[in-house]
Amino acid sequence: MISIPSFNSYIERCIKDNWNKDALTDYKGATLQYHDVARKIEKLHILFENSGVEPGDKIALCGRNSAAWACAFLATITYGAIVVPVQHEFTPDQVYNIVNHSESKLLFVGDVVATTIDAEEMPELEGVIYIPDYSVIVSRTEKLSYAREHLNEMFGHKYPKYFRPEHVGYYEDSPEELAMINYTSGTTGFSKGVMLPYRTMWSNYDFLYNAVGKHVKKDSSVLAILPMAHMYGLQVEFILEFLMGNHLFFLTRLPSPTVIAQAFADIKPSVIVSVPMIVEKIIRKRVFPFIQDNKIKLLLNMPVIKNKVKERIYQMVLDVFGGNMYEIIVGGAGLSREIENFLLDINFPVTVGYGTTETAPLISFSDYKDFVPGSCGTVVEHMELKVLSNDPEHVPGEIVTRGLNVMTGYYKNDEATKAVLDDEGWFHTGDLGTMDATGHLFIRGRIKNMLLGSNGQNVYPEEIEDKLNSMMMVNESLIIQRGDKLVGLVHPDMDEAQSMGFTPDDLQDIMNQNLQQLNEVLPPFCKLSEIQLHDEEFAKTPKKSIKRYLYQNAEA
Repeated sequence: MISIPSFNSYIERCIKDNWNKDALTDYKGATLQYHDVARKIEKLHILFENSGVEPGDKIALCGRNSAAWACAFLATITYGAIVVPVQHEFTPDQVYNIVNHSESKLLFVGDVVATTIDAEEMPELEGVIYIPDYSVIVSRTEKLSYAREHLNEMFGHKYPKYFRPEHVGYYEDSPEELAMINYTSGTTGFSKGVMLPYRTMWSNYDFLYNAVGKHVKKDSSVLAILPMAHMYGLQVEFILEFLMGNHLFFLTRLPSPTVIAQAFADIKPSVIVSVPMIVEKIIRKRVFPFIQDNKIKLLLNMPVIKNKVKERIYQMVLDVFGGNMYEIIVGGAGLSREIENFLLDINFPVTVGYGTTETAPLISFSDYKDFVPGSCGTVVEHMELKVLSNDPEHVPGEIVTRGLNVMTGYYKNDEATKAVLDDEGWFHTGDLGTMDATGHLFIRGRIKNMLLGSNGQNVYPEEIEDKLNSMMMVNESLIIQRGDKLVGLVHPDMDEAQSMGFTPDDLQDIMNQNLQQLNEVLPPFCKLSEIQLHDEEFAKTPKKSIKRYLYQNAEA
């Protein structure tokens, strides 16, 4: 049986070991060193203690990524309270539901969220705290009001001369103790509270440090793009890099490809953790226009200099992503086959991992040196993985997994827990996959997304969408079923359409051409009956998965 140390002891040690190093920076804003982080944590601990918060109480956090959000998270977990990260993209009603359902005692809110919520909708809350300066917006107890008003005085009384590394001491957690309730964003529209004990956080970090951390230079800079309220961004970007003593930068604004590309150039991150959409958009806008030039295409067909041209393209892509990273780690979904093939053709260090909120988040991952095209790695350390199929190499089956990363269940939802956790501890992901002889996993789609063709054969819409997304003027697509027919909804590349002066009729003509080409490479039972233009971008979850349930009944 593996011995699992206190997760909070890692936070304590990294703060002490990196006391005078840069820790957290709001991009184009202020920087906190590790001792500044420790000081903010200590002040929040004093606030918690004097306002009646006890270990095991729930504290919710809802705001955009920032150094102050990170400190509030660290303060909550190192106090022994249960942190409830709430994705700031959620509607006020969703926020109320999560805060009330989780029985949170305090709610931290960011600048945007603070203007949209109504505390009256969360009657059990004792207080609402403003993330940027930890001021109290709403207080329902005298203890909380007094503690915040006298916080600096209390801190000065406790540490009259100085605050040093020897004063840092955090709650000693046990492996099965609940650390977090993370509510799924899901593509089905219903949030479930995933209960994650401390062992899941330690286990993910332990694997990530050995698989990724050891390749990243000490004292590196990293750009946190993904929302920390989501397990992928929280664990793979924030926790890994913070515990390694590296310097994290937070965008603190809408992460558009233009803003991100500029941040890459300024920060030169040592590793990039991203969802596919960001990588794909940057490459399509900043690299493809160059390599699709007729002269470059001609040079790439000349055997003598082809490799030199590829080296130049490799350097160009590397520079676009800051010029300094060990690898790009993609998660949340697979890269489009077109972008993946392009990156692999120039030997670019890219890899794809797979996980779920319920596994905090990792299930499979391989370093880019072991990356197999189309796959998402092999099972991570501390976990087991199976594909429930009589022929896992060729016939898709449900992906199931068990081990230290797996949640204890859904909060106050035994029925949902029993539906995914079986008696032997296997977590049923609801994803379909195959696995090759070397253990590399290939995602084939979601069971609930699977469609039935007109002759009863299984259709995996994600595989059709991957082909369609690489076609002319397609920005993103969604395959839906109408009766016994399959229809493609396409949101076109509107920037390109505008620059080319295309009318809606022109775009439909292009889509009709795409339809013909697509159907030529699809099996008969997968062929589309039509492609329909969709004017707006599809609504997405924070990890940029399309909310499919919103479009299943889309009108013709």
